[in-house]
Amino acid sequence: MTEITTVRRPGELWFTRCPVPTATGIAADRGWLADEFAPEGIAVRSLQDIPRDVAADHHYTHALPALFREGGNVPALWARSRGEDTRLVGLTWIEEGQAILVRDDARITGPEDLRGARLALPVHRLPIDFWRAMALRGFEGALSLAGLGLTDAVPVDVPGSTEGQWEGELAALTRGDVDAVYVKGAPAAETASHYGAVVAIDLDAVPDRRVRANNGTPRPITVHRRLLDEHPDLVDRFLAVLLRAASWAHDNPDEVARILGAETGAGATGVADAYRGVGHTSLGIDLSEERLELLASQEEFLATHGFLAGRVDVGAWADPEPLRRAAAGLGG
Repeated sequence: MTEITTVRRPGELWFTRCPVPTATGIAADRGWLADEFAPEGIAVRSLQDIPRDVAADHHYTHALPALFREGGNVPALWARSRGEDTRLVGLTWIEEGQAILVRDDARITGPEDLRGARLALPVHRLPIDFWRAMALRGFEGALSLAGLGLTDAVPVDVPGSTEGQWEGELAALTRGDVDAVYVKGAPAAETASHYGAVVAIDLDAVPDRRVRANNGTPRPITVHRRLLDEHPDLVDRFLAVLLRAASWAHDNPDEVARILGAETGAGATGVADAYRGVGHTSLGIDLSEERLELLASQEEFLATHGFLAGRVDVGAWADPEPLRRAAAGLGG
């Protein structure tokens, strides 16, 4: 007689997201994730709502089988490169106000002026220093607009501040220790204003998305293979809620702005400056060839500069079936 093994349903599902615009953040704010799974007694919990010593470094390592992660691609790729058995089930592309800032009296007014400039590269004590990776990639994109590369400028290590995002780099800019700082997102817009820094290069104004590929562009949604293999219906339903949240965002811009303020910790001005036009088209989730190619270019950059433990085959990492089933279930 063949023994039938029943895989026990998890009592909890976890999610984690970065403090940026995400479908997960909107779905959590609306209570839709809890509502979806509560009828069968499955609690949905956020890593951001529990003490760090309990959450450990799961946001970075994804070493928690029942975890859904929607966040920066640097930690996601890093975790996969270390052998964590995750699958890529979705990608978003959200413009986040990427820019190169300088002092208001600087000679730097365009990409060509970055030749020989001292570029601020933050140093953080994290499992993976995604802040440093972001800055390096942002500067690479800016330099490329003038046919230059990272070797044409001077990298300067700057201790990352614990007081707030970009504080360490912008303080170094004010002191004259560096000539340029890469920033992105709502907190950066407000912090830059406080330090009197000005935009020398607006990366958002560059039509070529390859120049703007970075930690949050594109942004991956990942799950553990074990959860996907043992409980594919849970993954499908979770993704269906995220698709619903992305669609809702299109018709509720004021509510989206409120949620982004809470997620990013920034005020209305910072949100408006950093996230222009965030809605259904930008929160929409897919695994399109274009987004996969842009993520592959990010993987190559991270591997080249030593941020990964090994190479990641982005195409093999991606599994489009859960998203396809989720969309089909919604009639999409």
